[in-house]
Amino acid sequence: MVQGTMSSAGKSFLVAGLCRMMRQDGFSVAPFKSQNMALNSYVTEEGLEMGRAQAMQAEAAGVRPTVSMNPILLKPTSHTGSQVIVNGEVLGNMSAKEFFSYKKKLIPEIKKAFRNLAQFADIIVIEGAGSPAEINLKENDIVNMGLAGLVDAPVLLVGDIDRGGVFAQLLGTLMLLTPEERARVRGLVINKFRGDEALLATGITMLEERGGVVVTGVVPYMDLALEDEDSLTGRFDRREEKIIDIAVIRYPRISNFTDFNVFEQMPSVSVRYVAAPSELHRPDLIILPGSKNTMEDLQWMRRNGLESAVKRMAETTPVFGICGGYQMLGDRITDPDRVEAGGEMCGMELLPVTTVLTKEKLRRQVSGRFSKMEGSFSALSGLPYAGYEIHVGRTGAGNEMPAVVGGANGNVYGTYIHGIFDAGETAAALVAVLAEKKGIVISTDGVEDYRRFKEKQYDILADTLRKHLNMEEIYGMLREAKTE
Repeated sequence: MVQGTMSSAGKSFLVAGLCRMMRQDGFSVAPFKSQNMALNSYVTEEGLEMGRAQAMQAEAAGVRPTVSMNPILLKPTSHTGSQVIVNGEVLGNMSAKEFFSYKKKLIPEIKKAFRNLAQFADIIVIEGAGSPAEINLKENDIVNMGLAGLVDAPVLLVGDIDRGGVFAQLLGTLMLLTPEERARVRGLVINKFRGDEALLATGITMLEERGGVVVTGVVPYMDLALEDEDSLTGRFDRREEKIIDIAVIRYPRISNFTDFNVFEQMPSVSVRYVAAPSELHRPDLIILPGSKNTMEDLQWMRRNGLESAVKRMAETTPVFGICGGYQMLGDRITDPDRVEAGGEMCGMELLPVTTVLTKEKLRRQVSGRFSKMEGSFSALSGLPYAGYEIHVGRTGAGNEMPAVVGGANGNVYGTYIHGIFDAGETAAALVAVLAEKKGIVISTDGVEDYRRFKEKQYDILADTLRKHLNMEEIYGMLREAKTE
């Protein structure tokens, strides 16, 4: 099990890297996270919902993602409440207090999911959440030390040196654990290190002496184009504007922002997340991403001036809405069943479609080819797409529109399909269109299918970890570990 001293310590990437290394070493491997809180989610072949990070880790392990890898998914709907998804199906909405009292009832589901993985996996690599030293949350814990005890797993504790204070992080966490919990920690990992590792020698010696746990590795900072799940992702802080500039609206409940990672492999393209009109500047493409609260996020755009700014720019700049962003672009959104706050509101009126939010959530994988496209993106016609839909609400139009993208009106497009740019040459073709619109030509030679690109990234991750982790010690922990 990989636990961290804080959120965004790098647990997800380390689990993915361990999965890929162990697969390379000939083992059948599965990732597992009992409880995940994220707005980036994935739809399995069965049409069930799970955390995007565990789907990414399954890709690294070379296995099909299943909801057993993430039996509990919490999707925040407010600062104090979340939609609770169990085994891929919506259980309902709960406040933080309600879920804290309820979560112990889900232990049988966690154990069942773990056993499902154990039927085919030689090794299960478990990811914790947040920190095991959050003493206010330790009662009835089902995701950190509580889970480690439940399945009797040795623990690697990871600290993030890039954010400072890594020795205090690791030692402080160990000090706040019970003796039984502390005994489970078999190795410490210093993550995201920049510089000469020799300069850490005295600190590592003191850390091992005071902590009583060996440092299993010092992992360098890696600039990988893999998918984050955490809202603390550094992607949101990028401000550089390249030859082709894509602006993604960062509303408070943004979801599935991994849809745009495909563009980050292109050296001439920048992807910026903007939260105010002053940050918008003059992008070549504006994207309205998914949202967990479509109506509330549209009201947020309306209040801060982003809606009017996007509408003005849509006269000359392509605008693409995905899922919740697609719903916002229409004429009207109604919520008769109070799926969100209830009532109805005008949309941005950039596409002649109307959305009715419904209690039923549609979840399915989809693939095919773009039908005949009109307007700015006509060059996408006939190109392949593959992705998935995950949304509440149905969107209809009063006139004939391309079925694949949901709607198109001059410079404005919408779709329910997440990952629509990932397959084949779609992303490269879209960038070429944007370049042509600016009167320039950008070479897309070497830009490959995003799925093949990610496979290479997993191998780079595994190769780096193999150099900087003591895998002999880690395999030794596994040999000593008991099976349930």
